[in-house]
Amino acid sequence: MSTKRMTAVLVGVAIVAAVAGGITSARQKAASALALAATTFLDSLAPEQRQKAVFALNNAEERTRWNFIPTNQFPRNGLPLKEMNPAQRRAAHDLLRAGLGQGGYMTATQIMDLENILFEIENAARQAGNGGAVFVRDPELYYFSIFGTPSVSGQWGLRVEGHHLSLHFTVDGTRMAVASAPAFFGTNPAEVRQGPKTGLRVLGTQEDAGRALLGALTDAQRTRAIISATAPNDIQSRTQLKLNPLEPGGLMADDMNVGQRELLMQLIGVYASLMAEDIAADRIAKIEAAGTGRIGFAWAGSTERGQRYHYRIQGPTFLIEHNNTQNNGNHIHSVWRDFNGDFGRDLLGEHLASVAH
Repeated sequence: MSTKRMTAVLVGVAIVAAVAGGITSARQKAASALALAATTFLDSLAPEQRQKAVFALNNAEERTRWNFIPTNQFPRNGLPLKEMNPAQRRAAHDLLRAGLGQGGYMTATQIMDLENILFEIENAARQAGNGGAVFVRDPELYYFSIFGTPSVSGQWGLRVEGHHLSLHFTVDGTRMAVASAPAFFGTNPAEVRQGPKTGLRVLGTQEDAGRALLGALTDAQRTRAIISATAPNDIQSRTQLKLNPLEPGGLMADDMNVGQRELLMQLIGVYASLMAEDIAADRIAKIEAAGTGRIGFAWAGSTERGQRYHYRIQGPTFLIEHNNTQNNGNHIHSVWRDFNGDFGRDLLGEHLASVAH
């Protein structure tokens, strides 16, 4: 495992350990940091830019509009990086960093940069006569949207979205609470296999940590964890606005030994640690409060590296899906969903009640 991926795993472990030790009440830091960064970002915009970037908090239809496909397939609202000057882009990146923390921010910006690599790959294929549909590949087509008025004492929201990145934060300043789902991260290619960045695996830690848990299971446990020899073509939750737990549940944590449960929590920590540290700690605290023994791990598809596979981790309150089936198993889609907290439902339920889910 590379130093970078090992560091990410250790960060995930540290988050789990911190929560286990009772450090679960640092949400105030993220709520305040997000409000300050969002206010600074909005203050940098011209009036016509603000008109594009800002939506009413009670605009539930817009707040729950999301996808992870290319922008020419799914036109997006908000203000794109492409329409910002350098100072505004810095403010936008500072806002993204406030929600994700440094590790998650690096992951998100690498996903944006993969658009350049994907453009080169597809352009070379077209020149060779092997090109298919033409998609817009642009690292500046990532859109920032603010819902309501950012405040350390009020309620408001943030969306950052483009191809293979869809992030949603809802802030309740009164309770100093931050909801952070859905959170989608994808990569194409999952592993860069040509050019100066050959070997880059932006979401490699997610794959490696999943395989580490699968490899630690006994034969009998693997029989229960592997729910299908064929992986689904994509994440099964897709872009559903309201989802129910997926079946079958796979191997439950209650049926794992101590070491296996530690690997399971490390795997969850890898995903949680894409967020700012205190948001990640709050995620883990909610999972532990709901009961870690009720978390299931399910795998589908091949267990061989380089082949199509899919896994999910599901507990009473959350779902993580990781799918690598497209492009012959070199194209990852991953998502964190909260059954009751997506789009801040647990914080702003009254604003979403008018929208059918």
